[in-house]
Amino acid sequence: MAGALLVAEAAQIPKGEGRTFKVAGLSIAVFRTHSGEVYATQAECPHLGGPLADGLTGGATVVCPLHERTYDLRSGAGLNGEPTRLEVYPAALDENGKIWVTLPG
Repeated sequence: MAGALLVAEAAQIPKGEGRTFKVAGLSIAVFRTHSGEVYATQAECPHLGGPLADGLTGGATVVCPLHERTYDLRSGAGLNGEPTRLEVYPAALDENGKIWVTLPG
């Protein structure tokens, strides 16, 4: 995983939830789906700054806890006609249960 940074252990994020981590000075939200996939996005909703890691997840989507804006965790696209997008970062779960994220730069 060249260029990837270790963010967390999968056990730190219950399935179907997200957590916020500081990585290289950047706050990112990391989500672990019920099926065990991991995704990483910017930590705050681009609409009004809601904490995305506290949002509801379902499949590969997250719903902001403040104003119910829904985003695709794979692409960052706003769903249901949302004009805003999330910054998404490549995330991977290794065979040892560690979550790695690749940041821009």
